[in-house]
Order: sequence, then C-alpha cells, then structure tokens
Amino acid sequence: MIQLDWKQVRSSVLAGALAITAAVALLPPAPALAQTRTLPDFTDLVEQVGPSVVNIRTLEKVSPRGGPDGAGQDEMFEFFRRFGLPIPNMPRQSPHPRRSPPQEEDQPRGVGSGFVLSPDGLIMTNAHVVDGADEVMVTLTDKREFKAKIVGADKRSDIALVKIEATGLPAVKVGDVSRLKVGEWVMAIGSPFGLENTVTAGIVSAKQRDTGDYLPFIQTDVAINPGNSGGPLINMRGEVVGVNSQIYSRSGGSMGISFAIPMDEAVRVSEQLRATGRVSRGRIGVQIDQVTKEVAESIGLGKPQGALVRAVEAGSPAEKAGVEAGDIIIKFEGKVVEKSSDLPRMVGGTKPGTRSSLTVFRRGGAKELLVTIAEIDADKPVKKAADKEDKPKASSAGQLLGLAVSELTEALKKELKIKGGVKVDAATDAAARAGLREGDVITQIGNLELSNVREFESAVSKLDKNKAVNVLFRRGEWAQYAVIRPTR
Repeated sequence: MIQLDWKQVRSSVLAGALAITAAVALLPPAPALAQTRTLPDFTDLVEQVGPSVVNIRTLEKVSPRGGPDGAGQDEMFEFFRRFGLPIPNMPRQSPHPRRSPPQEEDQPRGVGSGFVLSPDGLIMTNAHVVDGADEVMVTLTDKREFKAKIVGADKRSDIALVKIEATGLPAVKVGDVSRLKVGEWVMAIGSPFGLENTVTAGIVSAKQRDTGDYLPFIQTDVAINPGNSGGPLINMRGEVVGVNSQIYSRSGGSMGISFAIPMDEAVRVSEQLRATGRVSRGRIGVQIDQVTKEVAESIGLGKPQGALVRAVEAGSPAEKAGVEAGDIIIKFEGKVVEKSSDLPRMVGGTKPGTRSSLTVFRRGGAKELLVTIAEIDADKPVKKAADKEDKPKASSAGQLLGLAVSELTEALKKELKIKGGVKVDAATDAAARAGLREGDVITQIGNLELSNVREFESAVSKLDKNKAVNVLFRRGEWAQYAVIRPTR
C-alpha cells in the first residue's frame, strides 16, 4: 500500500496553481467584444424633414378633339347648317347658331416631388418634372395647394426652382456632401407613383458616379420610383445631401440602383437660377477623351490621368491659348484632372470671362497655358476632312510598323490646321491592329513631332524593334493616340 505525504502533495498543487496563474498573466488580453450595431430609427427624421417635402403635379393645356365635343360635333353642325335643318337639342329660333370655339382643358401631365428651400416659398425639384408644363401645382403636407411659378430650370443638371406665394414654410437644412460616406444610411421622401409622403431608406452605394456631363452623382440603393423625382435624399442628421433624379431600371420600377444630384452642385445651380433664371457655364472649345493606361505609359505620363484633347475648335479659347490636338490636360487652375469627365465640370463651373491656367502634357513634358473662359453654346458638328488632291508617291519606310505614308498636301494642312505630319496611305499588320487606317494623318511618333516623310523615316529607323511605340494621329478633326507593337 502506497503512503502519500500530504504535506508534499499540498506543496506541489500550490506550486502548480501559481505557475498556471503566472502563465495566464503572460497571455495577451482577450479581444473586446465587437460593438453591437443596430438598425437606425428614421421616425425622428420623418417628423423633422417630412413637412418640408411637397408633391408636384403638372398640367398642360389640351384642345378637346373627337367625341361629342370635338371634330365629330363640328361635322354634325356643318351638315344641319347646309341643309337648313334644325339642330337637335337646340332652340328652333337659332337654326344657324354661331358656335363658340372649344375651350382648352387642363390635362394631368405628370407627378413629382420637391422640397422647400426657403421659408418664402422657394421650392427645388427636377427640371424634367416641370419641363413642358403649362401649369404647376404644389401640395404641402398640410394639404394646402398652390399654383407655382417656374423661376428657372436647367436641363444639363436637371435642377429647377419653382415659387409659391406662401411664407413661414419649413425649409430643409442643407448638408455637407463632402462628409457623406459610402455605406452611410440615407432616406428619401417623395411621391412614388403619386403616393404622397412615402418614405424609403437605404445606404450610399457609391459617390462621384459618372452618368452625366456635369454631375458626379450619388448612387444609393434607396427605393426610388417614378414620382420620387425632385425629392430630397436625407442623411441621418436630417440634412438634405442630394436631389433624387434618376433610376437604373429595365422595367420602369426600382431595381435597387438610384442616382441623386449632390446638393452642393444643386445649390450652385439654384443660386444662378434665382438670380437670372438661367445657368451660365464656361467652355474652352475642345473635344476630349479618356487617357488609357497603355497610352499613358507609352508617352511617359506615368499613370492614366487627365483629358486627351482629340480636337480643338477653330477660333475657340483653347486654340487662342495654344492648346493642340494630342495634348493631355492634366491640371485646371492648379487642380488635378484625374479623369476626362472632371474637365467639363471644372471648366463649366468657371465664370465666363475668367482667365484660367491650364497644364498640358505635350511630347514628354508639362507646359503651362492661360485660357480665357467663354460661355458654353450648342455643340458644333465636326467636319470630316477630305483630301481631294492627287496622292503623292508613298514611302515604304514604315514597313516595321505596317505603315505606308506620303507627304501632306498644303490644302490638307490648312484644312486640319496643322503644321506638318504624314498621311497614311496603307495600314497593315501592327498598324492595323492598333486601329490606324488609310486617310489618317500621323503628327507624332514616339513623342517626336513630325513635319514630313523624311522625319518620319528617321524616327522609325531609330525605333527599338522590341518595344511598342506611341503614335498621335488625326482622323478628320479628331486626334487620338495609338500604341503600335512592331512586327518582329
């Protein structure tokens, strides 16, 4: 039988417990439990902002046609008049009544939403809500109805202002769009399908979404349907951060993708509409395109940024400032042009007559230019250049690139407003794969400006046969880059 020394056992157990305690103390602290997130409650927001949202009905004047009061009745009166017969349901003492012209009728045209911008009755909505309307009716949440006057509408931004004769209205609070974050909860109030005071909610899906020339839209998954147009997009602080404007849909109903005009853009437009009834935007007279990664690397730009100038309008501010087709505008007024769609917004938001700075990337380096902003007008059609003179003898120096070129005629230089270059008479193999074709005019190759065929031959002879080369060419009045990979 084994005898245990209980004193020794107690000492061993105590020592083990102390060792375990020390080991536990050395372990890293357990992570804190993740903060519990709950769904937001929108009830306070609805009470706060709801009274500022209005329903907008539009009417148009329509002359009655057909039926007993239209063209059919006209023919009946004419029949009885010709034969001197009494007209049915008319007094006999009036066998030849002088019929009054039909009265125009107010017919419903559409339904939208809006919100009170100022207590004196100024209301913001979408331009497409009131476009073509002969009469605009505004209904407040307290069921008061007013006939509204259109202060101004801007189709490019889809913003309109209307005014009703009322005071003391609850105006919305305008939020700071720069603080808006993707994933943030937002709410919309409007009249989808004419159902007034309808509340829907969701999150911000994306910002700076390009779907228009002058607006970087806010994309959300808030349920927006026809009738919500012009209503406010509201953040959790009760501030309006956008104006609901568009939906992506294949059926006409909500598919979980909607777009709102950022409120800072809407306010800028509304200030001009309120002051003059119209919006004035700047222009410099260039046709632009995106800069691809391939082109950016080949010309030494580094990363794809800026706006590629494909054409410069004759007599435009850009031409007077020295902007050339093939330039890449990388800065406007010191602000970086990240993508081509940034430039129209920057220039469009500049007051006409302002002298602004442009930074262009040209033949491997940056160049500063000054341009005087003009006011935007209708786009001018681009005229396609055509060389009607006899083709000079072609050069075969560009076989490595799949190009046969010839000298430019003076007439073509004058028509395209260029100093020099070479005309493509044939494009095969590598050149054809890069998108070049007969009739194109090459003005640069490998960042080297060309004047004639001799310079083209010299530039091609110095090319590294193992590397791609960038080519700037004109097609009509359009300039663009191609990257040619020489045939080995």
